[in-house]
Amino acid sequence: MIETSARLLQLLSLLQLRREWTGPALAQRMDVTERTVRRDIGKLRTLGYPINASPGVAGGYQLGAG
Repeated sequence: MIETSARLLQLLSLLQLRREWTGPALAQRMDVTERTVRRDIGKLRTLGYPINASPGVAGGYQLGAG
């Protein structure tokens, strides 16, 4: 559980650094799979963080205002 919490904090920090990240870029930066990134994004959304996703090749994740 501590590993998951640390990873969620790392993900939040990365989302604050840049306007938009692709799933593969986040996965590479965090040394996890893209599936883990998607799960972690879901957990952060459940906790109330406004994370937006744009689908497609040019899509990515970004932390919304709020």
